[in-house]
Amino acid sequence: MTRPADTFSFDTVVSGPSARMRAVFDAARLASTTDSPVIIVGEIGTGKELIARMIHAASPFKHGPFVAVRCEASDLIHELACHGPSSGGLCGGAPQSRDLFALASGGTLLLDGIDHLPLDVQAGLARSLRDRRVMSTAASSASPAWGAHIIATSRHDLDRLVADGRFDQDLQLQLSVVTIVVPALRERPQDILPLARHFLNAAAERKGQPAPVVPAPIEGALVRYRWPGNVRELENTCERMVDTCMCGTVRVGCLAPEIVLDDQPDAASVPAHGDEMAEPLSVSLDDRLREVEAQLIAWALRASNGNKSRAAALLRIKRTTLADRITRHGPSLFAAAGLPAPADAERLVEARLS
Repeated sequence: MTRPADTFSFDTVVSGPSARMRAVFDAARLASTTDSPVIIVGEIGTGKELIARMIHAASPFKHGPFVAVRCEASDLIHELACHGPSSGGLCGGAPQSRDLFALASGGTLLLDGIDHLPLDVQAGLARSLRDRRVMSTAASSASPAWGAHIIATSRHDLDRLVADGRFDQDLQLQLSVVTIVVPALRERPQDILPLARHFLNAAAERKGQPAPVVPAPIEGALVRYRWPGNVRELENTCERMVDTCMCGTVRVGCLAPEIVLDDQPDAASVPAHGDEMAEPLSVSLDDRLREVEAQLIAWALRASNGNKSRAAALLRIKRTTLADRITRHGPSLFAAAGLPAPADAERLVEARLS
């Protein structure tokens, strides 16, 4: 499904209040006004492709196609090695390949993960960018200039790769006309909670339910976690919280264990609220097991539409055991399952055995 163009506008994309991301957006706006190549550098999950799409949507190329290709894919290596109007050469007589540059003509060609390309392919690509033409690998002829905006992404700093002999220096110079470095999420922790609220609201809206409340200790855990998967991991975590929250408030059991137990100090950490330190999150194994049990029982009651025998079967326990567990947790289980609760404890037990 094609996403609407305004999805990628600078005014609608949520990034957080940090100065570093404001600088990234300023650089991206500048990149959208030029046809010079752009390189976007950042760790996995930082949103490099999103920024590339934002540049495309605000550029003179916005009415053309946005062609995104993964440079680590073996078929793309073949495409770039064999591009041009004839076959043979580097491809050993292989049939003529699709011209990726022609596909993106009038629009934007995103070379995602350009640091994965072999050195020989990098050298050919550097010549194409320099001449703004695609050279044939079988002859000295060249196809017409393609007129596409070239944006590349890399997980690694290209200067360092050049120094290590792992990247073509000419290609690095061609791509570095406009360089955008996207910081990791752990380097801008003040963006975590605004992004989390946005992702929670978006996930809840897609599922047709209200967004859950996130208590301060849970917020503190989110801020302290180092997010190796960056914004993408945070988005997936928020989706998990919406899926697992049964009572309207996010509990410890709604989070992955690595987030809850990540208590190692991080030099980049900052307070979650103003000048106050985020409230620490202590973990009780008994409390967490009770939370997980309550969530599973609420799920079974909801899935069985309140039928206790079927709920017990789903949980693979006896119906009397289910009645005892429901009594222990109280009427809040019924609210979490979207069912009416009995008025008192005696009726609670009787209802479970009915």
